[in-house]
Amino acid sequence: MARATTDPAEVLGRALGGSVRGLARLSGGASRITSSFDLEAAEGSVRRLILQQERGLGIAPGSRTGVEAALLVAAADAGVPVPRVVAAGAEAGLDPGWLVVERLEGETIPRRLLRDDKWAAARTALTRQCAVALASIHRIPVGAVPGLPPRDPFGDPLPFLDGLGEIRPALELGVRWLGQHRPATGRPVVVHGDFRMGNLLVGADGLCAVLDWELAHVGDPVEDLGWLCAPAWRFGGAGVVGGVGGLDELLEAYAAAGGGSVDPERLRWWQVYGTVKWAVICALQASVHLGGTSRSVELATIGRRVCESEWDLLGLLGLTPDDGPPSTDAARPSDVTPPFGRPTAGELVEAVREHLDATMERAQGDAARFDARVARNALAVVERELQLGPALALAHRHRLADLGFTDDAALAAAIRSGAFDDDLDGVGRVLAASARDQLLVANPGYMAAGAG
Repeated sequence: MARATTDPAEVLGRALGGSVRGLARLSGGASRITSSFDLEAAEGSVRRLILQQERGLGIAPGSRTGVEAALLVAAADAGVPVPRVVAAGAEAGLDPGWLVVERLEGETIPRRLLRDDKWAAARTALTRQCAVALASIHRIPVGAVPGLPPRDPFGDPLPFLDGLGEIRPALELGVRWLGQHRPATGRPVVVHGDFRMGNLLVGADGLCAVLDWELAHVGDPVEDLGWLCAPAWRFGGAGVVGGVGGLDELLEAYAAAGGGSVDPERLRWWQVYGTVKWAVICALQASVHLGGTSRSVELATIGRRVCESEWDLLGLLGLTPDDGPPSTDAARPSDVTPPFGRPTAGELVEAVREHLDATMERAQGDAARFDARVARNALAVVERELQLGPALALAHRHRLADLGFTDDAALAAAIRSGAFDDDLDGVGRVLAASARDQLLVANPGYMAAGAG
């Protein structure tokens, strides 16, 4: 009796009725594993395809690839540029769920799209094209996609944060503000759920396809616009809309395409919501690594990006620190010489970081270079924490004491209870200083770049 194969290429080839060639994982994809491959049929024809496999993070029970396949078909019928669905299913060897679509040519990496001269013409067209695509998405009949879940924005993100045991006073403040300023519920429509730079395939003339529909749901249409305009997705670009365009242009084009008029204050609420949500998603993704479900240096380092969203959140609320960064001389490690000799912990980290710098130069393929860069950046965070950590920790303790608290847990509980409802701005400026200090360790270039 022949032994059943567990080789993904063979399993995929059997499911699609051909021979799989060149199956290679692509960089990125924290919630899914994305790979490219060629499918050769018996008569010799070759199709260029993309495979997406769920990581099984537990955000939603069961596989959603079947729902996503139906959604892509409905989106195409509504005039949304999307890749054509080839197959979807759940099969041993490709668990927990998989989706195959045609592979289109174009660029998705935001930093290239925002900076390279090659994409200059695309940048000028992209804001209006995004508006038209969003208006088309929001016209998809809800009944055309059975199984697409409704979502109450207050059904997340705090329950996830509580489940992880994360203590983040700045996010508590954000959720408190959202509750105080929540707009009336909008008309229920199909919402992409992750419409942003990085999930848009762009060609020389602009938008080619809208990708990554796994977070689609039924909700308020302004959620998609607010997410696209959230600071995290500007990647250092000057434009509010994905780093490339202005808000007025987006809203005018959206209305002209049939999406309706949008109150900027309503959109701002969704920007704040999206920023809080992204912070919680970062913590959730890090927990997947920390809990052992999927050990990944990429997922691990995402946990240190929570402070980026906290900084963005407080900026959207108009809150900035009252003080400057503490001097690194304010606190020093113990003068006791550790009995470990040299190289010290810092020197070992430096040596491995330098090794990864060299690895990036030699690495073959985008995925290998991406992994080396992520690991290198993780070690740079450790180096900065070794250097700056004592002073920043002492400054944070003093700020907590000035507010009357001994730790973050007590402050977070007070914010959630409403104790600061009359002075969210005051405590927010204190938390902005904490977010800034965390960024000095996690990503010191973030504040200078503006976002991303």
